[in-house]
Amino acid sequence: MSKINKTRIILVSIVISIAAAGVYFSNQRDPEPIRPLFLAPMFNVFDPCGNPEVDPVTIGDCNRPGGSAAALVENTLSMLGPRVSANGRFELGYTLQFPLMRLFKRENAAWVIDQPVIERMVRTLHDNDRPVLVYLFSTHFGLNSPIEPVLASDPSNLAVTTAGPLVRDKYYEHDIFPWTFATTDNELTRRRVQAIDAVVGEICKLPKGDHDKIRAITLLGELHHLFPNFQGGMGFSDNYLITDYSRASVDGFRTFLESRFGSTRALNKVLDSNYKAFSEVAPPSKDIRTQPLTRFTEHIDSFAHGSLPIAGWVYLPSARTRAVPWVRVYLNGKFLERVPANLSRQDVRDANPGFGTADVGWRFDLKFSELTPGVHRIAVVLEERPDHWVHVDTRDISVMESSQAQPRLMPQRYLLSAASPDPTLRWSTDYPVNLSSYYYNPLVPLWHEFRNEQVVSYLRYIDQRVRRSCLKDTKTYVHQLIPFPNPSWDFNKFAVDASLRPLPDMHLGVSLYGEATYGDSFFDWYEESKHKSYGVTEFHPLRSLSLDQARQMFEKHRTRRAEFLSFFLKTQKLHGGDSGAAYQFAFDPGNPTFSSDQLHKTVKTLLNEPAPESLKR
Repeated sequence: MSKINKTRIILVSIVISIAAAGVYFSNQRDPEPIRPLFLAPMFNVFDPCGNPEVDPVTIGDCNRPGGSAAALVENTLSMLGPRVSANGRFELGYTLQFPLMRLFKRENAAWVIDQPVIERMVRTLHDNDRPVLVYLFSTHFGLNSPIEPVLASDPSNLAVTTAGPLVRDKYYEHDIFPWTFATTDNELTRRRVQAIDAVVGEICKLPKGDHDKIRAITLLGELHHLFPNFQGGMGFSDNYLITDYSRASVDGFRTFLESRFGSTRALNKVLDSNYKAFSEVAPPSKDIRTQPLTRFTEHIDSFAHGSLPIAGWVYLPSARTRAVPWVRVYLNGKFLERVPANLSRQDVRDANPGFGTADVGWRFDLKFSELTPGVHRIAVVLEERPDHWVHVDTRDISVMESSQAQPRLMPQRYLLSAASPDPTLRWSTDYPVNLSSYYYNPLVPLWHEFRNEQVVSYLRYIDQRVRRSCLKDTKTYVHQLIPFPNPSWDFNKFAVDASLRPLPDMHLGVSLYGEATYGDSFFDWYEESKHKSYGVTEFHPLRSLSLDQARQMFEKHRTRRAEFLSFFLKTQKLHGGDSGAAYQFAFDPGNPTFSSDQLHKTVKTLLNEPAPESLKR
């Protein structure tokens, strides 16, 4: 190669490097602008036109031929704020809910789609000019629909525990129907798909300009595994009953294991077992403490996957500290972890209203599967201040062998001395229970992984149904709870971890309540999640916030690329007057529950205020 050519190559390389650097630094100086946060409140009634609490005299165009709830929607939203806030930070639209099971009517001996109702609801989208979030709603929460008890009478539609199909339950005043998603080959799924096809088909008849109003579609609602006593059974109960143990789940689990391991030899190596065929494997279903086992791999409880929570709550009077208290966890005298006591414990606040806050919970998950069998001593120390530690609790636990051999106390290191708690400190170490025992069954994490896949598989099935339509290019979102901000919950009961990870086609939608709306727990998780954006499908801080606190909360969501944020909003009559009681989570001037009245006022103020200098870009 000639010197001239070499010189040309070097010069070209330099030019390319300078250009690339220019693009990089240009991107650093001029990042993608942050869009307004799309607020999409959903009304506390599914179809205002058909709601008996809304006086027919005052609902305007709802009941005339060709009418819709568009005027009711606009009236309710205009009382809250303009379409785009004065400071450019917010855009105000709405969530249009389609309650799938309420879209059926009985005609002779058959259940058929109530087409006039769907047409009226879709006309709302056409008649109102605001952007909209379409919510295809069908979860375990009852809708007071005549078809629901009929579907519930068929066991193939119900989730199954080891004690049999779950029965109808209650969550506060709401009916809970324990619908299954272990299979798509049942009447429940066929009816869901039938309703979705009817709704989407009607939307597809609208002009393209109406399709462009749809910012996103959320799928079904919170989809997760169920358990008895839904309202009070989210924690670590002794009687461990989870779903799903239907025939479809058992067969699916065996297929899952065969696909994962290929041979029983490889499976047996992991399980230390002696299965001769995958058809012999059954999901873990018994507690070794109370039930005889044929194989150790039958054992299951809240901890058999190999992890146990060390968790509780601590409250310090504000006069003693202004910072978040920290809890230090020790194992056999060795420091393990330091965690903040700032997670939401609504149950603690309900029992102690004088605290004025629910953000007193803490939790550290210990992987006992990695410990040597024996008796281990856990010490909990409150770091009230950097120079003042308080020893609040000690618990002994037994990590057991499958043989149930008598465990021995593990060697202990000397634990640094700490002060005893004084009477003004309020605290509780809820887990682990002193002298409790723990057995690790390596089949259990595989069982939970399979249950997670069941959630994702069903959501994918529904998503693919929507994508067969004219809305195939509209973003779809899961509408999922996140259990980890609730330190007293047994996360594995829900089995939603996989549905919260990045998924092909579907996007992340989460329901946020309490500390997760304004604190660090959700945002810390989100930063590690590899998601590039998210939507908030349900939202309520569950407490009063100052205007500055609320402004900072919404700004955190906006700057972290929240695509939308949806909260419950009470429908307002066209001509004034009371439109009935508000849902307990609905933002409304007349609803003091969870400070919902104050939050309504705050959102209204933010939508109408100019941008503070500190937030101007």
